[in-house]
Amino acid sequence: MGDKKARMLESWEAIQLVERNEKNDLSEETMKSTWILGAGRFGLKAAKVLSRKNKKAEITVIEKNSELCRQLETSDFKIVCTDGIEYLGQNLKSIDYPDWIIPAIPVHVAYEWVRLKMKDSYILKTTPVPEGLIMSLPNVFKGKSCETYMSIADFICPDNCPEPEDLCTHTGKPRPFTLYKKLESIKYDHFRSVVVRSRQLSPGVGGYSPGDLFNALDVIKASTIPVLLSTACRCHGVMHAFRIEKR
Repeated sequence: MGDKKARMLESWEAIQLVERNEKNDLSEETMKSTWILGAGRFGLKAAKVLSRKNKKAEITVIEKNSELCRQLETSDFKIVCTDGIEYLGQNLKSIDYPDWIIPAIPVHVAYEWVRLKMKDSYILKTTPVPEGLIMSLPNVFKGKSCETYMSIADFICPDNCPEPEDLCTHTGKPRPFTLYKKLESIKYDHFRSVVVRSRQLSPGVGGYSPGDLFNALDVIKASTIPVLLSTACRCHGVMHAFRIEKR
């Protein structure tokens, strides 16, 4: 069971397991610039797939491992050798650039970015996700930093899952529910649920826009009650719970 959880965790952390954008077919015009946090297996896969999809696209891979950075110096994409969360905190300044952010590092990027952006004006107190709520979530396991991972799937999903709207690619059966919608609808013990929705950029590659992060940040700053912050697609998600106080 431990190995299975580890594989599920690796799959979630690296891919963020994506979301089909049912309204818009992503084109070169909507994918001119992408930041990929992490140059591991799935980060590099994302960079190569998106480079092939749009050869004119500006793709930046942010990786803190100096050895990996050296190995990638001759790549077709830009390499920035620094911590991904710090880079995001220092360089993400508007909803207009980049077009997409792909989290491929083993942390809950949206939560870490929110915590970084709020630290000067707010005290953010992270708490475990309530056990009563955890009981209503599918196939849950807990991370080391109070995060809770969840998945509709009780198996390891294929790396290149296109995540069809109605059916599971692996089983061919309908999903019992859409996870990001379930999380958006949570009303639990005076918590406000805020969800950053992961969208599909290519099979097996997913991310979100800067606007998704800034919108979540605005809602969290305005909240007068504790917050549940999740990143989720149709099938997989990660959640942190916290309280905020103004300094």
